[in-house]
Amino acid sequence: MVMEALATVTYAGTKKNLVESEMVADTPAVAAPQKDGEPWKVKVVLTFPRDTDPFLKSTIKATEAAIKYHCGEDVEVTIETEFKTAPRPEVGQMLPGVKNIIAVSSGKGGVGKSTVSANLAIALARLGYKVGLLDTDIFGPSMPKMFNVEDERPYAIKKDGRDLIVPIEQYGVKLLSIGFFVSPTTATLWRGGMATSALKQLIADADWGELDYFILDTPPGTSDIHLTLLQTLPITGAVIVSTPQQVALADARKGIDMYRNEKVNVPILGLIENMAWFTPAELPENRYYIFGKEGCKQLAEEMNVPLLAQIPLVQSICDNGDAGTPAALSSETATGIAFINLAQAVVTVVNRRNKEQPETKIVGMNK
Repeated sequence: MVMEALATVTYAGTKKNLVESEMVADTPAVAAPQKDGEPWKVKVVLTFPRDTDPFLKSTIKATEAAIKYHCGEDVEVTIETEFKTAPRPEVGQMLPGVKNIIAVSSGKGGVGKSTVSANLAIALARLGYKVGLLDTDIFGPSMPKMFNVEDERPYAIKKDGRDLIVPIEQYGVKLLSIGFFVSPTTATLWRGGMATSALKQLIADADWGELDYFILDTPPGTSDIHLTLLQTLPITGAVIVSTPQQVALADARKGIDMYRNEKVNVPILGLIENMAWFTPAELPENRYYIFGKEGCKQLAEEMNVPLLAQIPLVQSICDNGDAGTPAALSSETATGIAFINLAQAVVTVVNRRNKEQPETKIVGMNK
């Protein structure tokens, strides 16, 4: 009778009942009352694909209701669960092989943060470090194009009892982005919860392996995505990208304030002044300060943080980004040299930070 009851419960993941879906782990245990007045007892073990199964709770409730309907309302029902895939590691233990996690942030969009992230990752790899790059901009992913891997599709492998996504490797960098899983021509219309859930999957359900540096290309501003990262990963430090323009610097201050908040406490490793000046290809010695001069340098002095680099604006940066061949791949151009110098500066400040400051703690979640 119990199996008949289970055959009436549809599992939304397969659109079949529990028996057809082979989710009943063993023959249900039925125990008769030992004393007068005690109820019959039924124990069922259900097997789900993973512990994060979105239909887990609803399926358990439906199973209990079906057993009571077929066997009697006074039956004592116990439902246990097991999973085909091993549970996801707990927060704080998701990336055991990663030494340093660097958030690349900006107060506003359009300052070249993703360009800086891509080139920083490649430059670190060229210096001999093991590097991973996660595109955390769920609604505007750009890394697949910048790395010339738009047509790549990550696959999953079975490892330690779990299905893990294998990052795409390009230019010596392990890369993941939501852009690999959605159409590049279709807007991603997701609520905040869906976006943060997808982000956690890219972090915890991927085979990142051993990394010296894990670069997070974050969305502009301050949002649910930033909070999710802070509540999921112990971020070693943040670098803030801005142009010299005053309106960009005002937003950069907000980005610095977010990480310095007493509840967050993520060290600011330094500022990066992008589009510091414009140099035309035909006049390589000339500098035109079209967005203002040394605004980031002044802000760095004001906020008492290092100025890690001043990256010039040249036509080749845009061309290389669109072509999927970032400037850091070359050591013969001004921008290529600038990004190698930036990577060396990041290594220096990270080493100093690790010697002088304690490990960053994950931000607690308010319930």
